[in-house]
Formats: sequence, C-alpha cells, structure tokens
Amino acid sequence: MTFNDEVIARIKANAANDALRQGAQRFLEASIGAGYSYNFAWMGRPIIQYPQDIVAMHELIWATRPDLVIETGIAHGGSLVMSASTLALLDYADAIQAGTTLDPRAPRRRVIGIDIDIRSHNRVAIEAHAMHNRIDMIQGSSVAPDMVAKVHELARGYRRILVCLDSNHTHDHVLAELQAYAPLTTTGSYCCVFDTMIEDVPNDSYPDRPWGVGNNPKTAVKEYLLHLEQHPAIATDGRALKFECDRSIQDKLMVTVAPDGYLKRVDT
Repeated sequence: MTFNDEVIARIKANAANDALRQGAQRFLEASIGAGYSYNFAWMGRPIIQYPQDIVAMHELIWATRPDLVIETGIAHGGSLVMSASTLALLDYADAIQAGTTLDPRAPRRRVIGIDIDIRSHNRVAIEAHAMHNRIDMIQGSSVAPDMVAKVHELARGYRRILVCLDSNHTHDHVLAELQAYAPLTTTGSYCCVFDTMIEDVPNDSYPDRPWGVGNNPKTAVKEYLLHLEQHPAIATDGRALKFECDRSIQDKLMVTVAPDGYLKRVDT
C-alpha cells in the first residue's frame, strides 16, 4: 500500500469516526464566538479562514492548476494573496520543468476579487503587496448584472477556472452567486462555497448577521444542485454543467466552514 493509499484509507475512516466528528463539531461551535478564524494571515495579510480550509484551498489550487481564480468577498485580501501566491508557485514549477525563465512582471495566472465595499486601507495594502500584479479587484455587488457580465468577460480566454464564493452568506445571495459564477468552473475544477456550516451550528451563533439556520450557503447549495439535477444546464464552455459535493475534503479536514461546500465539476 502506498502512502497515498494510506491517506485515502484514513480519510474514509474519519467519516465513520463518531468521536472524531463530534469532537470536531464541538470545537467548531466553540470557536465561532471566540473569533478563531480572525487569527491567521497569509504572507502578511489577514485571511479570516480556518487553517484547515486554507490548506484545503492551497491543495485544490495546486492539484487543479487553474489559470484563473475568481473570488467573491475580499475583506483584508488574505485569500486573494493566498490564491495568487499558489498560482505563482504553479508558474514557477512550470518554468522549472520547461527549462524556461519566469518573468514575474508578466504573470500568466491571475485572481479576480469582487467585493461590494473594498475599504481604502485594504486596497492600499493589497496593491502594495508582492502578489499585487496577479490580482484584479472589482468593487460592486457580485450579483449585479453588470458585475456578472464584467467578470464573465474578464474570464474569457482562460482554460481552467476555479471559483470561491465567500461574501454575503444569505441563501438568496449565495444562490444568485452560484447561478452567476458556478457555470464558469471548468470540468475537474471546483466551485467552493464557504460558511455552509452555518446550517449545522446553533441558530444564535451569528446574532448580528442576517443569516442563520435555514438561510445560509448550505441551503443555497442544496437548492442549486437540485435545480441543476431537475433542469440540466450548459456551462460557459458549452458543455453540460454538473457538480458533486467532494466530501473527501471535509472528511480529511474534519474542522471546516465548508461542509458540502467543495463542489467539484464533473462530466455528466
């Protein structure tokens, strides 16, 4: 048995390990009020994610090798920087394998970040970051028709696209984001929907937010996938659009804000 086979076996075992799952859930619920996700940074920028999901996204980008990452929700920019730096590593690895020289001033792979309110101090800090020339930031509602059209236009010509949805977490907003951007996901890549765990924690976990049990990203994912099943759609690449929840990711992480939120685009 190879090391990778052992990893796969352990991950499968996690799914049936009730003690581990219950312990992970207790930690997740206890950590929300403690603001645990606000304690981390990537290359100096606050990322506001759980370390487990940071690792998962780094691994996904490395494995799927996108040339474009689209993210809704910018905040302090840590996630943009993480995506951009992983894309830079992919470009570096490609150059090493090809025996060519990498020009950091002309990156091939890019990140698009969308936020309804990019605060000036965050914009300044992101634009001053070493990864800034891989990042395009757009201010406006991610679900506004003109914004959706702009992102689709910017995405033209990219062969492999990965999407991350992490802005307003209400059902209607996330559903609209899925309808707008999930079709840009290329086959074998992912549309990652964050904070689906809101459905699985006590309803008073976010007393100052408009989302909660029954109104959150997980309910939006369920509705979107059911609609796709009942009403087959075509992706922007002209091929049939189908997603599956990649539960091997959450079974590996155990502590994640995105249970049932790592959506892998598959062939029909």
